[in-house]
Order: sequence, then C-alpha cells, then structure tokens
Amino acid sequence: MVTPMLQFAICDDEPHMVRELSGHLAAYMGEPPLAPYRVRSFPDGQSLLESGGGFDVIFLDVQMAPPDGMETARLLRRRGERSLLIFVTVLRECVFDAFEVEASGYLLKPLDPGRFRQAMDRALDLLERRAGASLVVQRGNACEVVPLAEVAYCEVQGRKLYLHRAGGSVLDYYGRLEDLERRVDRRFFKCHRSYLVNLDYVQSFRDGQVLLPREEAIPVSRLRERELIQALLRRMKERGA
Repeated sequence: MVTPMLQFAICDDEPHMVRELSGHLAAYMGEPPLAPYRVRSFPDGQSLLESGGGFDVIFLDVQMAPPDGMETARLLRRRGERSLLIFVTVLRECVFDAFEVEASGYLLKPLDPGRFRQAMDRALDLLERRAGASLVVQRGNACEVVPLAEVAYCEVQGRKLYLHRAGGSVLDYYGRLEDLERRVDRRFFKCHRSYLVNLDYVQSFRDGQVLLPREEAIPVSRLRERELIQALLRRMKERGA
C-alpha cells in the first residue's frame, strides 16, 4: 500500500457526520484493513489548521464557522499542504470552488455508499501513483532517489539543473532540461525554456507568472500561456476534481 500508515482527517462540526464518515471509511478499508490507518476528527477548520497537518486524505465539510471549509482548504494549499481534499456538503453549487483548491472528490450529504467508494478508489489510486514515481539523480559517484511528488519545480542555470522541493530544499546536479523533461511524468509542464513546473503545486497564474506555495513565482512564456491553462485543466481531471 501507499504508506506504512495512512492518515485520514475528518473536519465537520456535526458529530453524527463524523461518526457516519468514520463508519464508511471503516467499511471501505475492511477487516483486516487494506493498510494500517488512523483517523483524526476536528470540529472546525481552525483546529484542523492548528493540528500540524501530514494527512493523506482530508474529508472537509463546507458549511462551518469561519474559516469555513473552502477557506480552510485555501489556507492549507497556501502553506503547501498536498493532502487530498474530499468535500462533504449539502451545497451542490460549491463544486466549482473545489477546482480552485484542487479537490480530489466532492460528496453530497446524505452520503451515498457507492459514491463514497468511488471517491476512495480515486484517492488511493492517486496516493499510490504519487508514492511510486521517483527520479534517480546522479551526483559524482553517488545517487539520490527523489519522489516526483516532492518536486515543486525544476530550473536550469548554465550546465546545472536545480530541483526545488516543496519543503524548500534544492538539489542541484549537472544535466540538461530536455533530458529531465523526458524522465518526468505528465504532472510536469515546461512553462518556460528554463523551467519545468509541477502542476500539482500551481496555486494561480497571472501577469505572466505561475504562483506556487512559499510565495515562489516562476515565469511563463507568452507562447505557452494557453497550453499551461489546458494542462492545468487536464491535470484537474486526472486528479478527479
């Protein structure tokens, strides 16, 4: 399975919904479970934000005391959290807002068991694909395995490539961007002759720049702007948003 211990969070201000979601999750994971897992519940967005994060999947109610579910999701994304978000709500119209925060699922109350299973199938499939894809980087006589999910963007300066990780660290080695582009998967887009960006980390695009977590920005070539938007829409579909 994807991780030694799958971490789930349920953020809902209605205790009966927390119990219902926990029950659906237990039924899906099975006995014995598909993988070891833990569930934590939070009565509001603020307590979730203060929890320290690290969740693989977050079930998030929309209608809660401020910050509501959508605002909580925006704050999570703004600080670089890559948890899969599955909204659980009575509000059909909020589905469009879910695209903004790269939601992986959208479930309507009352919960339908079949749709819950479908959302979980997509989530676990995405987690497995995230965990499985890596890049082997050779530096002299040593090499390092870098999960692609950790790389926010890549840039070339002279003869060196720089892999910028989501946590802020940078790995550099000698190579060509064209060669790197052939080794990564479809989540990466060449937005500029010197940059590859991981579409999963794109928060917005404006004024010729892609904005990423940690207040980082990288340029987008004018000729690639339309392709970037199409790539972002494609990536949303792949993620099940």
